[in-house]
Amino acid sequence: MIERPNHVWCADVTYIPMRRGFLYLVAIMDWATRKVLAWQLSNTMDAGFCVTALEEALARFGRPEIFNTDKAANLPASPSPACCVTPKSASAWTAGAGGWTTSSSSDSGAL
Repeated sequence: MIERPNHVWCADVTYIPMRRGFLYLVAIMDWATRKVLAWQLSNTMDAGFCVTALEEALARFGRPEIFNTDKAANLPASPSPACCVTPKSASAWTAGAGGWTTSSSSDSGAL
């Protein structure tokens, strides 16, 4: 059960078709408030824009207890998790790292 803000965050990447290619949008969201905490656009599917969005959310709102993604199926290659390494907080790109709580929307049926 999600009980309060900063309890569970999620991240997702989607693409926006353009005349020539795509733009990629990553959003970091709080499940309790349904608020978009941070977002970034990129014209390449590299990890940098995802890390930037996560760093912004962490700087503005602190660290969540659980960070949920869809097992990074649509996230870019794994960046360094240095921006979010902390016990009891999972990175979207390092699920299962030692001592972190992690969750998956594909396991829970959510999102």
